[in-house]
Amino acid sequence: MIPPKNRPEIIIFDMDGVLVNADSSWQFVHKAFHVDNDDNIKRYLNGEIDYPEFMRRDIRLWGRVHIGTIAKILERVPLMKGAKQTLHQLKKLKYKTCILSGGISILAERMKDELGIDHVFANKLLVDESGMLTGEGEISVDLLKKVDVLKKLVSYENVALDRCAIVGDSIYDIPLFQVAGFSIAFNAKDSQVKDAATVVVEGKDLRKILPYFNTPNIKKQVKAIKSNRK
Repeated sequence: MIPPKNRPEIIIFDMDGVLVNADSSWQFVHKAFHVDNDDNIKRYLNGEIDYPEFMRRDIRLWGRVHIGTIAKILERVPLMKGAKQTLHQLKKLKYKTCILSGGISILAERMKDELGIDHVFANKLLVDESGMLTGEGEISVDLLKKVDVLKKLVSYENVALDRCAIVGDSIYDIPLFQVAGFSIAFNAKDSQVKDAATVVVEGKDLRKILPYFNTPNIKKQVKAIKSNRK
């Protein structure tokens, strides 16, 4: 086991595929409405549309529906196995926690309440005075610019980037892995994600990350590992 060089002060989680057992909160809603956004994704990744337009096109696939309908759909998204126990233990160990996700804020706020997360950054669906979707969104996290959000967080918390730990599963988390002090590729399907992370955790049980944060004295553990390698 390779622990962080220094005890992190804040642990940043991707949401979809990490805290919840669903690859994408957006796709979860798309499936509920029997629509797909394959063309939108391709256009965004090819640079043909920007992220606001990408999100706008996704939202408009659902038509004119009440925000409560979306909330009910997202209530069905299951927690990742071990998520409650993991976040409870991290809280006991005095870590601060954050969700940094390009997913839907309704689900992220649910996770904040259920898991006791300190900070949430996710994308909001905008509604009119009657609660109906307007077809517009409010962007907090651009998938390709997650590092910008991380920098805002560390500035607010007065924490150095190397005292941040990232737990993610997708290629969009790789830039976070590259600037943080410690990173875990959790159940990642892409080899690029695994190669970019400090450590790799396989399987859909979030409790498997706890050994990397559970030690009372990480510096002593690092020293012991170095001694064993000599």
